[in-house]
Amino acid sequence: MGKVILKNISHRYDKTNVLNDINIEIEDGDLFTLLGPSGCGKTTLLRIIAGFIKPTSGKVYLYNQDITNLSPEQRNIGIVFQNYALFSHMNVLENVTYGLKIKKYNKHKIKDISDYYLNLVGMYDYKDRNINELSGGQQQRVALARSLAIEPKVLLLDEPLSNLDAALRDKMREEISKLQKKLKITTVFITHDQKEALAISDKIAVFNNGKCMQVDTPQNIYNNPQNEFVANFVGETNTIYIEDKEPIFIRPENIKIFNEKKNDNFVSGKIQNITFNGSTIEYKIKVDTKIYKAIELNDGKSYRKINDEVYIEIDTVK
Repeated sequence: MGKVILKNISHRYDKTNVLNDINIEIEDGDLFTLLGPSGCGKTTLLRIIAGFIKPTSGKVYLYNQDITNLSPEQRNIGIVFQNYALFSHMNVLENVTYGLKIKKYNKHKIKDISDYYLNLVGMYDYKDRNINELSGGQQQRVALARSLAIEPKVLLLDEPLSNLDAALRDKMREEISKLQKKLKITTVFITHDQKEALAISDKIAVFNNGKCMQVDTPQNIYNNPQNEFVANFVGETNTIYIEDKEPIFIRPENIKIFNEKKNDNFVSGKIQNITFNGSTIEYKIKVDTKIYKAIELNDGKSYRKINDEVYIEIDTVK
């Protein structure tokens, strides 16, 4: 498979910088996610890895080979686009075998490979169907099979779940994760969905305005954000500034609510707003002039009310 190294990658369109000195190593066999809001540069970086764009400066390595100037065809990298980019005039089997025919494999090898990947994604029984007869989830499976059939060193997934409804997104996310782990293929996954990134990734790179803000495991991205952008973009946070020190980021689920003051670390506040989410309840609590957000599990027994005076222990979450 392949270890991808991005070294000092910068890119600009006309006079606009879209990527600024990106340095990332993607380990062999990892599912690595580029996460960030629209326009942050993640799709441009994906296209640079694929070879569709040459960076203004910097190098792309696949293992120790400099592939910066290679064409997409020379890189042996598979890609699934947001809209799947399937050939509508071909049936399922013809789409999957397209890349294999370009490689001039013999008929027996083409059949063996296409059968294997169609079975792997659960689309073998649909191989004679036209593309326009398939659902969105089925089209995505075909796009995956087509990209995997060429047995790429790296697989690139450009927001592949964004066109699916919520329930199907969850299902396909699990399927992609299982498939990636089974094949142990180095995969770069693009999304703007924080929950999706946390659920599916081995490592995450968080982007904002063309800069990489943090690269880490999902657990560290969430529990130990390195700056305020990461803390606020990946999940929700309460930010506390203490004199001239670095800000403290406190997740809402880490703020504990009490009905009485137990020690001097407790501060009093008043509930300003309540949002019932079924399994959890969100509270906005005003302490002096600051609003804190807290989340409690719904125990089904007792509920707080707006304007209730409560106490929170800030010291326990520093």
